[in-house]
Amino acid sequence: MESNYYEVSMRRDNQLLVVTHLCQLLTCFTGFGGLIVPLILWATQKDRVQGMDAHGKAIINFQLSVIVYCIISVPLILLFGIGILILIFVGLFSLIFPIINAIKASNGEPPSYPLSLNFVS
Repeated sequence: MESNYYEVSMRRDNQLLVVTHLCQLLTCFTGFGGLIVPLILWATQKDRVQGMDAHGKAIINFQLSVIVYCIISVPLILLFGIGILILIFVGLFSLIFPIINAIKASNGEPPSYPLSLNFVS
């Protein structure tokens, strides 16, 4: 009798998790790679790398939240001028928190992005 059970062994790859977090910084250089590259890495590796599912979801939620906050800030620039401050804070958050979470990923800690809306759960 043949067994149809198929055991998937997930490997621990902290370097890939770090690279996935740092790929968000591509937005600073290209304007769009910060969402696409982590999305591809998450979609292809979530079943193979231990912790990739949680890290990938956190990254995608954070990147989509950054886009939403930027879209919201544009009318606020025209109406009150406060949108400029929002854009500055969003820019700093999108630069600082991927680095912080890359360090956490290298230490095996779970990711935490503040003010991140939950799009993917």
